[in-house]
Order: sequence, then structure tokens, then C-alpha cells
Amino acid sequence: MSAAGSGAELDVAVVGAGIAGLSVAAELRRAGRSVRVFESLDRVGGRMRTLRRAGFTVDEGAEQISSRGYRATWQLVRRLGLRPPDVPMIGRAVGVWREGRAHPGVGSPLAPLTGAGLSPRARLDLARFLAWAARHSRELDPDRPEHGPLGASTLTEFARRYHPELHSHLFQPLTGAFFGWDPDRSCAAPAVGLLREVGPVSAWRTYRGGMDLLARRLAAGLDVTTGTPVRRVTVDGERARLEVGERTWTARAVVLAVPAPVAARLHANPRAEERAFLQACTFSPMLKVSCALSRPLTPRGGRSLYALLTPRVEEETLAGLVLDHAKHPGRVPPGRGLVSLIASPRQLPALLEAPRQEVVERLTEAGERFLPGLRAARTDAWVHAFPHGLPEATPTALRRRGAFHQRPPGPVEYAGDWVLLRPASEGAVRSAALAAARVLARLGDTAPPPVPFHQS
Repeated sequence: MSAAGSGAELDVAVVGAGIAGLSVAAELRRAGRSVRVFESLDRVGGRMRTLRRAGFTVDEGAEQISSRGYRATWQLVRRLGLRPPDVPMIGRAVGVWREGRAHPGVGSPLAPLTGAGLSPRARLDLARFLAWAARHSRELDPDRPEHGPLGASTLTEFARRYHPELHSHLFQPLTGAFFGWDPDRSCAAPAVGLLREVGPVSAWRTYRGGMDLLARRLAAGLDVTTGTPVRRVTVDGERARLEVGERTWTARAVVLAVPAPVAARLHANPRAEERAFLQACTFSPMLKVSCALSRPLTPRGGRSLYALLTPRVEEETLAGLVLDHAKHPGRVPPGRGLVSLIASPRQLPALLEAPRQEVVERLTEAGERFLPGLRAARTDAWVHAFPHGLPEATPTALRRRGAFHQRPPGPVEYAGDWVLLRPASEGAVRSAALAAARVLARLGDTAPPPVPFHQS
């Protein structure tokens, strides 16, 4: 320990103020522990951050939650005193682009009848897939995807059971736009389990005032220091050391609530089963450009839509787009529009290194095909880039998750969507409950008084 940190011991330190880190901190506080959260950025939210500019409310990462399959999130919503108007229904459809126009109905129970961009023969196989998923619903456990009937099959391998259009115009565009996945690399089990649990698009909701609503509410009741990157975490016997700037602190427990590649870089001496899983938990980068518009625009054939998927067999630059003004009218000033253009996984990570204006122009040019008049209506644009967007859930990660999950509690724990290989904010919240339970199993529910923190 450095001289600056001598005697400055923490009870529990959480690294990362995304929804996972804030949730685990709140849970530990409720149990009587003293918790301090360190966040490297200047604001909370992580991949659920929201940007506010000139009357526009721009969700930088996550876009929605569901009324179904988000049990941990809804427990948190109720605990924070949020009411139904704070989490309104989106009430719009998701469509897929095919042969020059949008086809609504993706994720609808009526898709086998209405088509959702699929041919009649493919619709029959969609019905067959839905029937299979219903029969195996108990086995498709999104909390333990490694135990299900799909094994470590990739999405591409799983899709071979069905008509090719289910892969080209459903599985690939859905996971490409919302997860940033390459179906040749990512496993079917987490995706199918997640899609089965969250239900139809008609159940999807958003947060009024921005997707960072929960994060802001949680942070208001916690000890959070932003703009404070942690450089290293080391297990030292029954405690852990944190190197924060020029200081070294000791803590009875540390929770690394950051993406797995970041946790692997920060943790100096993880256990073998931890190291193996951390190394296997690769992430898909995500990038989108949000365009403020002088007026709302809609895609051809998509007046009922709030999101449009663009399959890679139809489009090379974009994975999809979100009409934020249709998602919730409060996202824009009256009479204005807002659209978020999601980069195709095939354009990443190259676009992460490109100049901002080049990224804006490339995605806008591609978006013009789906939203005629986009370039002329654009009044401003913001680039949101996440080198660690969402967990890929590769076969290797799936095979190694069991040993990681069964390890005994220790001075360093982990939280994040990657812990469950669930590429959604609910995965982050559920992992927080797991991490808190592991910390409490080791430390109990009483804590010494906190040590004042004075940044130097």
C-alpha cells in the first residue's frame, strides 16, 4: 500500500457506474454494507448513457426494455418508486427491409401469418421454430444458457434447421442490429433464450426522459465518484488493493462491473477459472450515429415502425435504424425528428478509428436509401462508439461459463451482462444481484463505518 492510501480502507468498492455497478452498489447498501463506486467517465450510465442537446434526448446505447423477461429490472423500477408513465409502452412495430421497402411485424406473434418480410415457405418454418421454442421453454434458461438443448451451436449452425430466410431475414438482422453479433461467431442458446423470454415487440417499453433514468436515480442515493479511473485491482489475501490515480486503497471486497476485456486488464491476479472465462468473453463493438432532423421521417412501407432491421444480404453499411421520435415523442422538440443509424458489424471495428465527420457522412449516405430526404433534413449528428458494445457469447465462452459460475466467492467479484452471456440490460441487473449475493455470503450484512474520500 502506498503512503497516501495507508489506513484508508474501504468496505466494498465497485468499479464502473453502469447499470450493473450501480445496481450491485444499491443492493449492498440495502444489506448494510458501505459501498463506494468509481467511474472513469464524467457521468453515469455506461452503455445506457443518454445525451441531451438542444431539446433532443439521445439514447447512446441501449434502446428499450420489455414488460416480460426483465424481472430484476422491474423489481428495481418498483424499488425506486417509478410509476407506469415513467416506463411507457413504445407501441410501434419493428420491420425488416426487403426488396425495396420495409416489412413490419418482426417479433410479432402474427408474423407467421403476416409475413414480416418472409416468403410463404419461410413463414411455415417460422411457425415451426416458434413451436419448438415453446416446447423447450423450460430448458431455454437465459440465466444458464450453457445447460440448454442448443449446446454451443452458433446461430448460423442452428439456423440450418430451417428455411434459409430465417437466417438471412430474421436471426442475422435481429442479432446484428441489437447485439452487434456475427452469427458465425455467436451461440444460438443465449439469443433464442433471450428472445423467448422477452416476448413480442408489443411488450417493449422505454424510459421517459432517456434510457439512463434508472442509472441517474440509483446514483443519486450512492457514493459515486466520476472521472476517477481505476488502474489496477490485486487480490491480497482476504482483501483486494485498488490503484486509483496515485493512491492505493484496500477493500474487503471489490466488484468489477465493467466489460470482461476491461476486467481482464484491470485484475492483476484472477483465479484460473476466472481468467479462462474473462479471456473467452470477447465483445462486439457497437457504433451508431444519431441524426437530429428538421422533421420526422419514415421509411418506405414503414409508417408504423420505430425500428428497421437491414439484413446484410440487403445492406452492407447499416445493421438497422431506430426512429427515436417514434419510440417516444418526448425524445424530440415538437415537429422535429431523430433517427439513430446503427453500423453493420462488418464495418467494425474500422469505423471506430475513422474521423467523426467521415462516420457521420458514411452512415447518412447509407441511411438515405431507407429514409429519403435524410441528408437534407439532418441538422446535427452525434457519434456513439462502444469498443466493448455487447458480449459475443462465443462457443468457448459458453463452455467456460459453468466453471466460472461455480467458483467460490472471493475478494474480487464481477457484474455485467457478460456474466450471464445475456446481451441486454436485464443481464447486467441480474448479474448485479448475483454479485451482491456472493459478496454478502462472504462478508455478511454488517459493515464498519465508511472512510471519507478526499481526491487529491
